[in-house]
Amino acid sequence: MGVLTLETEFPVNVSPAKLFRAFCLETDTLMPKILPEYIESSEIIEGDGGPGTIRKITFVEGRGLNYVKQKIEAVDKENFTYSFGVIEADVWKFAEVEKVIYENKFVPTPEGGSICKRTSTYHIKGDGEINKDNIKDVYGKKTEGLLKAVEAYFIANPDA
Repeated sequence: MGVLTLETEFPVNVSPAKLFRAFCLETDTLMPKILPEYIESSEIIEGDGGPGTIRKITFVEGRGLNYVKQKIEAVDKENFTYSFGVIEADVWKFAEVEKVIYENKFVPTPEGGSICKRTSTYHIKGDGEINKDNIKDVYGKKTEGLLKAVEAYFIANPDA
């Protein structure tokens, strides 16, 4: 099994605490509210929200992906770090991928915003190969779009 690791950074005009809350602590209530055109629901199906917890995200019909299951690997509330693995999806975009681990760290900027530092580790089945540039392009844009949606929500709702 091969491993492909990608490191990306995304600037966001929202504090690390709010990003961490949206991505980790209150995902199940905030993400369907922030992205109702994409996320139908998000729910913990096993665990208490800490490491080992399994979360199922169900997408709106017609989005090409019906659901994904995530396993939370680590949560550090003091340092705003959060990692999870995608352990199941009804449609894998790359059949060669066994699982993907995402490590996120939300770092403050002097202006009051954040830098989302993400390390994505793709575990590749057998001798399979995946296109690194395609993953960087497609999933980088999706991650950036997700972060911009969260940013827009908190700018429009500063007390949220």
